Amino acid sequence: MSNLIEKVVSQVLIEKSLQDFYCAGGTCAGWERNVIDQPTAVKNIISNGAERIAASIGVGEHIDQEVARMIDHTLLKPEATPKEIKTLCEEARTYNFASVCINPSYVSMCKDLLSGSKVKVCTVIGFPLGATTTETKRYEAEQALKNGAQEIDMVINIGMLKQGENEYVFNDINQVVLAAKKFGAVCKVIIESAILTDEEKIKACILAKEAKADFVKTSTGFSKGGATAGDVALMRYVVGSTVGVKASGGIRTTEDAKLMIASGADRIGASASVKIVGGSASAGAGY
Repeated sequence: MSNLIEKVVSQVLIEKSLQDFYCAGGTCAGWERNVIDQPTAVKNIISNGAERIAASIGVGEHIDQEVARMIDHTLLKPEATPKEIKTLCEEARTYNFASVCINPSYVSMCKDLLSGSKVKVCTVIGFPLGATTTETKRYEAEQALKNGAQEIDMVINIGMLKQGENEYVFNDINQVVLAAKKFGAVCKVIIESAILTDEEKIKACILAKEAKADFVKTSTGFSKGGATAGDVALMRYVVGSTVGVKASGGIRTTEDAKLMIASGADRIGASASVKIVGGSASAGAGY
């Protein structure tokens, strides 16, 4: 597996290094700018996600409904109270968000509060560091799934990835994926892109895809940075069209969400969801 990963990483890095894709006028502007300013280049970089660029530009006044169906309405801060979780679920029902994303202790509560709605219950595993054992992650996932979770967002072991322990990272992901599949649930893999090199991001995405994860996700929202359009575009390019991409962390406005969707995101993780869809001036409760 390691040799194959190295070959794929090498090829992707070669293509990404072509600076004319994301540098204009002799000044490198970064993928974040050129996702919007250079759509032809982006189409070449993220060919599997190109249709999302066209769709996001054309949604116009229907952006609220389109974006709402892609949002995991999130409240993961440690001081979140049951009262705040109840409000989160009420908002998710009102705006038809894809899911609520909460800590495992609130899964049963959210299952009851969202009964009869289309809003799914999503929870986090090995959160936010990803440094618990694989066995602990699998047990935590199975417990959450038994309690009613329909989607699992698990954090990879970042240190093992950086050390090049590909087999460990693959198994760490795969064990949680297997638990999710046993319950017919979706598994998203958080790679914490803000603290990875491009090479490490590519490796993480390849390993998640090989482990049969449903999504790769940028961030926990608790590290030194969140989602960027450049990372989303790179992740979309690596996983292709068969795996989803979730942008999460620091997405606070409609413009932020539109940029992530234009870059190839299928799902948005946000606490400022109500503000994003235009239903309130509230900035959200935060991670």
